[in-house]
Amino acid sequence: MHAPSPPILPHQQTLYNFNIMKNNIVILGATGTVGRKVAELLLHEGHKLSLVARHTESLEALRGPNARIVAGDVTDTVLLTELFSNADSAFLILPDNVKAEDFRAYQRQVTGALIEAIQRSDIKYIVNMSSVGSHQHEGNGIMAGTGEQEVRLNQLEGVNVLHVRSAYFMENFLRTIGLVKNRGINGTVATGDRAIPMVATRDVARVIAGHLAAPDWTGKQVEAVMGPRDYTYREFTTLIGSAIGQPDLPYVQIPVPQAKEIFLGNGFSEDFVDNLIEMGTAVETGFMNYQPRTTATITPTTAEEFISEVYTPLYRR
Repeated sequence: MHAPSPPILPHQQTLYNFNIMKNNIVILGATGTVGRKVAELLLHEGHKLSLVARHTESLEALRGPNARIVAGDVTDTVLLTELFSNADSAFLILPDNVKAEDFRAYQRQVTGALIEAIQRSDIKYIVNMSSVGSHQHEGNGIMAGTGEQEVRLNQLEGVNVLHVRSAYFMENFLRTIGLVKNRGINGTVATGDRAIPMVATRDVARVIAGHLAAPDWTGKQVEAVMGPRDYTYREFTTLIGSAIGQPDLPYVQIPVPQAKEIFLGNGFSEDFVDNLIEMGTAVETGFMNYQPRTTATITPTTAEEFISEVYTPLYRR
């Protein structure tokens, strides 16, 4: 699950040099935490985009000669086929569906629709939003579906697919601002003391935008985006506390029954909640630390920078 997307700051606009032939690019999930940033980067460089989302009101600010706004569902194979047929590359994402009674079946339905549209359209370059931890297909909740999607996309013949395995989004901490404000604590169902890779979505977006603008891979490949280093939830919480004037802000591991009751009270289906909680509690097994950290997978935005530039302004608002 992803937090709302803060705007890209001016100094974040150009990591890649996109001075190449301008492409026609499809962005699915264009209102999302990553998709919106990818769209803004590519529009800034003059590419022609089809921006797809179920609800498109927040995309109207991007509408223009190079931005076609498309209201549609990721299971609509007719629409997807039409979009992909006119595109040089496309960004795919497997969306959450908090109401799905069988969440894995929903994930498979989406993957099937994407594959059918790709095959019908003959598009050649796909960037697929995946996640660290998607190397295993059970015991990791929601990410089991992204892992299965990787495998199914890899069966496509004649299509170049790049799976971007992103670390844990720093933006996920925006989801608990209310808890920090109202209860004076930060917390999730995950252990507070297991260090995992964390990344700012603006860094993920720059990697994705670069590949979409200049497709530079062949076959089926995986690229990890790991952030600057690993952090524990407790360490990240301490950094938040220092930034907002609460240096003793505690991290609390929320008991599963309590977390489940909260999610169900928000109208989420029980199966989706079970997948969500399994993903969080599985952090303790180390499944998110599978991808090796190398100079190629490190990205620049630190936790301190993210908290200063994104978290604190939203907290103060």
